[in-house]
Amino acid sequence: MHMTSSFPLSRGRFAPSPTGAIHLGNVWTALLAWLDVRQGGGAFVLRMEDLDPDRSRAYYAAQLVDDLRWLGLDWDEGPDVGGPYVPYAQNERRSCYADALSILKQHDLVYHCYCTRAEVREAASAPHGLAPREFCPHRCWQLSMREQQAREVSGRRPCVRIRIPDGTPEIVFDDLCRGPQSEKLMQVAGDFVLRRADGVHAYQLAVVVDDGLMAINRVVRGADLLDSTARQIWLHQVLGYPPPEFAHVPLLVDPEGHRLSKRQAALAISALRARGTRPTTIIGWLAAWAGLIPAHEEVRPVDLVGLLDLRQLQRHDITVDTDTLC
Repeated sequence: MHMTSSFPLSRGRFAPSPTGAIHLGNVWTALLAWLDVRQGGGAFVLRMEDLDPDRSRAYYAAQLVDDLRWLGLDWDEGPDVGGPYVPYAQNERRSCYADALSILKQHDLVYHCYCTRAEVREAASAPHGLAPREFCPHRCWQLSMREQQAREVSGRRPCVRIRIPDGTPEIVFDDLCRGPQSEKLMQVAGDFVLRRADGVHAYQLAVVVDDGLMAINRVVRGADLLDSTARQIWLHQVLGYPPPEFAHVPLLVDPEGHRLSKRQAALAISALRARGTRPTTIIGWLAAWAGLIPAHEEVRPVDLVGLLDLRQLQRHDITVDTDTLC
């Protein structure tokens, strides 16, 4: 299923969701991923994770591209510049995800699940409920075709779940920022969703297929995605892709411990630009928080190439005094 081609030693990516204006937390991850690739002499890919039809907007994607370029970040492949693995927007790659599901179905690794989210939550929260977070409480994998048809006639639309085979070995990997990690999929993830009941392919499937087809071998992203990594590594293996190396970097949080998000409009790059904040000022903040420079100063991304050591990044969240920035 996967494509073969010659590619640079290091291929990394930044894959934002265009569901709002990008903010300091997004750019923090983008800068670290960009530095990791640039100092390794590799290729940097910009990919839009715009699968969610209810929230993704084309004008956010366009603004995102403009903000990143204004900050001094560039990319070798992306929706605006093309590349060998077009298209670079998930909304245009749905056939790739459908193909992956077909392969998994041929190997009897998927099934339709008619459980609602409320039923899954109720089963998981019961005193003696199922341990896995996203398991199928009604054992839909045992339903006959007639039983499935009866549920659909009653108005239930199924999601598609991966079947984690009995005896699946523990997933072990070395995170480039957080060190050795391991996870037993059946205990932690269970049979997780690959396609939602509304027909939208789930993040877990789309990101693996995209990284696999685009030959991504370095993934630098936020620590909030660490618990998705084992299932993604397993999916890479099942679909025949070599899993990338992962680095889960600390998150930027406000003084109350809340992760910086798109809800904090004052920290959006577009808002900072409108107030006259210089791009070198913003990059200087990020570089100082990462420990790449001893104290804040005006710097460009290119000035920082060669200074990043992922294993030296702190592992706990980084508190940002948002009042002084706004």
